[in-house]
Amino acid sequence: MASGTVAAVDLGATSGRVILGHLDDGELRLEEVARFPNAPVRTPDGLHWSITELYRDVVEGLASAVRRAPDLLSIGIDSWAVDYALLREGRMLGEPYSYRDARNLAAVEVVHDRVPASELYARNGLQHLPFNTLFQLTADRLAGALDQADSFLLIPDLLAFWLTGRSVAERTNASTTGLVEVTSGEWDTALMERLGIPTHLARGLVEPGTVLGPLLPSALRGTGPTDAVVTAVGSHDTASAVVAVPSADRDIAYISCGTWSLVGVELDRPVVSEASRLAGFTNEGGVDGRVRYLHNVMGLWLLSESVREWEKSGERIELAELLAAAERVTGEVPVFDTDDETFIAPGEMPQRIAAWFAARGMRAPASRAELVRSILQSLARAYADTIRTASELSGVPVRTVHLVGGGSQNTLLCRLTAEATGLPVVAGPVEATAIGNVLVQARAHGLVSGDLEQLRALVARSFPVTRYEP
Repeated sequence: MASGTVAAVDLGATSGRVILGHLDDGELRLEEVARFPNAPVRTPDGLHWSITELYRDVVEGLASAVRRAPDLLSIGIDSWAVDYALLREGRMLGEPYSYRDARNLAAVEVVHDRVPASELYARNGLQHLPFNTLFQLTADRLAGALDQADSFLLIPDLLAFWLTGRSVAERTNASTTGLVEVTSGEWDTALMERLGIPTHLARGLVEPGTVLGPLLPSALRGTGPTDAVVTAVGSHDTASAVVAVPSADRDIAYISCGTWSLVGVELDRPVVSEASRLAGFTNEGGVDGRVRYLHNVMGLWLLSESVREWEKSGERIELAELLAAAERVTGEVPVFDTDDETFIAPGEMPQRIAAWFAARGMRAPASRAELVRSILQSLARAYADTIRTASELSGVPVRTVHLVGGGSQNTLLCRLTAEATGLPVVAGPVEATAIGNVLVQARAHGLVSGDLEQLRALVARSFPVTRYEP
């Protein structure tokens, strides 16, 4: 194994980071060099991402990476899924909509009038979520926006295009659009034609590990001189996070826990039965052709949005203190359905949770501490139900749960998850997405070698974990 450094650009729905991955003789060390906020902006026509501002922050972060590592080999970009920009002759036609924008809801009925939900699932294998890319593109079609475009690029592909000039669609993220055929892994052009989405809008698919090219002069003006190239990774952040699950066993479930919680198992082939569709399971592309068979659970968005609402009055909320208070709550705590679509939109989360209980004649949490405890217990219950169903539908006998990502630092959530599942929970690494991003780049450039199991063994050697028994 060789030594070298690559940079992971890891973009989430609330923040972004640039993290250096230093590989030396089979050991991996991370170094964060930049962190910046990311939040959608509401304009009169809806909720948008400030993508040009985000690109500026990425380039400034890469400048820090180049200063720290002048011999930087590669740059990889991952982000949240489904959102995209429309372009014409390389020019962006407008800031991308956020998947939380309400415009998508009307498009769902239009799509299902043309392609029934059961047929759609048989074709794309995706859990129904009202913000999947095919619904967003249908909303754009109804608004006439597609008439002006000659391509669409998902967020990581867009940033890679601005850095390199190469316009492609990385396969793991493309699999979340609903427009990729679940068994072949190729664009479903027949489906696009039925939905009235021009097939020429989709770019050519590339695998994780594909070298896209060096930085354009426009990018180099921001980063400073570097010979680093941009390399496609598992650009859906969950695809990268699953690479970094520190276990070579296949009888495990994973929870990639952040704004969303992605809960599932890794398979070699998709499951597209009617029972799977009704249970809300999705088959998304993973690195090395694996299938991420999972269910989207609302995640820590419920907690972060509650904190943001409480801080509107000017009060400063210390999350550690809030979690400690939730830990001290005794007695039975009411729980709710974290998957209810009423919780997708931003704003007034505590009030919406209280309204959910009121609409069902149930007692709502009486204090902030009890609400936090309710959120975490509701998530733990959702994790347990999802893992049980994933095991039944896939045939994977789950014996251990690996919880990776930011949520692995939440000891109360980890303990509640162990209690709810009745299984050991192994928490960590926290930076799983960045680690998976780094490892795919490192393998592409000869710094490491092997299949996913060998990459995961490297993760297990390099990063500590915490085990919670039920």
